[in-house]
Amino acid sequence: MIAANTLAGATTREQILQVARELIQTRSYLGFSFQDVADQVGIRKASLYHHFPTKEALGVEVLRTATQAFKDWTAAKPRAPQAALEAYFRMYRNGLRAGESVCPAGALAPGWDCIDEELRGAVRDLRGTQILWLSGVLGALSPGGRTAASAAYVFAVCQGALLAARMTGRVEDFDEAIEQLRPSLAA
Repeated sequence: MIAANTLAGATTREQILQVARELIQTRSYLGFSFQDVADQVGIRKASLYHHFPTKEALGVEVLRTATQAFKDWTAAKPRAPQAALEAYFRMYRNGLRAGESVCPAGALAPGWDCIDEELRGAVRDLRGTQILWLSGVLGALSPGGRTAASAAYVFAVCQGALLAARMTGRVEDFDEAIEQLRPSLAA
């Protein structure tokens, strides 16, 4: 549950998005309802429809917001390639709260066949944005390498490590997976 002070000062729409993201990351997309969001924001369920006509529209906006946040994060300050990669691992570990939650995109995978195409597209966009960025970082670290394949591999390991840490509640499981990943990137 999001602390009340986290929501203070945010517009109702921002509060809805924050709560929905938290629920997606901790319960999965299929594990919450509009009523759950309304209860945590402190509004009537009918009021949600003023901001988002469907749960799918809410999910799409959560993913679009996450994609933009990632773009903002990558643009925030230039980093040397190795420092950028380490910052990416820290973002997954700390920003996505390894051991407590999962990535909002990864949280939609279990119900893939139950979500609409627009929501699937938003998931793919978030993944694609990260793969593109990782390709640039890995290309700078190892010119001439298979950067797109390596970027997809790094993304998959981070997603899997986050999921494994969520299953156990141990951030150390995330850390151990990333430690196993690092040597393969040096080759």
